[in-house]
Amino acid sequence: MKNSILGMLLALGIHSTACNNNEDYHPLTAEEGEQYSGGSVTVANATEEAFGFSAPQLTTDQAVDFGVGNSFFRQSWVSAPSSTTARDGLGPFFNAISCAACHFKDGRGRPPGFDGEMATGLLMRLSLPGSDAYGAALVDPVYGHQLQDLAILGQTVKGTYTITYTTITETLADGTVISLQKPTYNINNLGYGSLAPGILISPRVANQTIGLGLLEALDEQTILALADENDANGDGISGRANYVYDVMSGTTVLGRFGWKANQPNIRQQVAAAFVNDMGITSYVFPNEICPPGVDCDAIPNGGSPEISNENLDKVVLYSQTLSVPIRRNFDEQNVLRGKKIFNDINCAACHTPKLQTGNSHAIAALRNQTIRPYTDMLLHDMGDALSDNAPDFLATGNEWRTQPLWGIGLINTVNGHTRLLHDGRAHNVTEAILWHGGEAQQSKEKFKQLTAKEREDLLAFINSL
Repeated sequence: MKNSILGMLLALGIHSTACNNNEDYHPLTAEEGEQYSGGSVTVANATEEAFGFSAPQLTTDQAVDFGVGNSFFRQSWVSAPSSTTARDGLGPFFNAISCAACHFKDGRGRPPGFDGEMATGLLMRLSLPGSDAYGAALVDPVYGHQLQDLAILGQTVKGTYTITYTTITETLADGTVISLQKPTYNINNLGYGSLAPGILISPRVANQTIGLGLLEALDEQTILALADENDANGDGISGRANYVYDVMSGTTVLGRFGWKANQPNIRQQVAAAFVNDMGITSYVFPNEICPPGVDCDAIPNGGSPEISNENLDKVVLYSQTLSVPIRRNFDEQNVLRGKKIFNDINCAACHTPKLQTGNSHAIAALRNQTIRPYTDMLLHDMGDALSDNAPDFLATGNEWRTQPLWGIGLINTVNGHTRLLHDGRAHNVTEAILWHGGEAQQSKEKFKQLTAKEREDLLAFINSL
């Protein structure tokens, strides 16, 4: 399989040599196989379709289900009643009409580029201080835990949001000044009265969906072995696990997905997106979300549930089996120097380079894979500057799950932008690093001390992922 990928890579012209005859020191070398970020679940593609390929070792039935799941992921839902009975039931309140509206080409959303632009994958979570019996954050009694800024014909939109930005600066050791945009979020045009006093607003941008099944296939002990909640080794890094409510099992389990690791598995993540983002009910979340005084039962719907069990499961399988794109320029000297800098300034303490999936996932293609996601799947305190002040199960307002870095260098190719972090405030990798604080403060300060050439090499490495 690797030979075939290498052949395709050569054909694409994105393979490079490890040696550079202009270097005046012993050349660095790549690790064997490190270009295969998803193990055998890797695709040799660096085009705008790079995030949309299936794992290559699916069974025939799984490959068919992948295609059907892809269809339901990409195509739009409509309000009921409709002749398109398999795809009606949108709303009554929603943020998007399809999964792909936020995850375009299975990629990453961004904040609106200007006032009045329709949302392109950014939404507002709402919560109140405290937690319910399951440990989940309390929600606004009228607006729930997410502001849906669209509604079907005949219904009043719950509200809209605007963003204002304040410029702050970071000065690097060589005198380079980087301007950062600090966002402030405002909820406007509320349709059902005021928000509850003390409401907490947490912006969340839609992430790329590559490699999710491989992260689901990691054994729990593999993740927990990376935790160091009390910083026993004294390196200033104290990642810890989130434990969240699994709706189907009725138990509290390890959180893996979402910006604060607040979802236990891909099925619940997908079903939650259907009901919260599009108003589509499923066997996981069978109830519409309506404000008090709005009789959801009196509004036409697409059945109960609105997406059939079989079709939901196919979207789940689709989300589980998206491949990871192969790395580009992985063995060039500037990229390898950047990799060394990445390790030297301790970015790898949270962005763990290499992990091994377990052997028990329901999808055989995801088992026993050596993967390079650059995440530890744990919560880390990222400092006050990135805090949303909104707890989420065990996650505090300052804590976020380490973002996987695989595919980061292709976001611009696939989605036409380079906006990063949980709300897309960073316009590029440099800005994202400079927003880091808390446990990452030391690494940030080391980054600021790098020379321009060292920063260039580090960015070349990160963008090769």
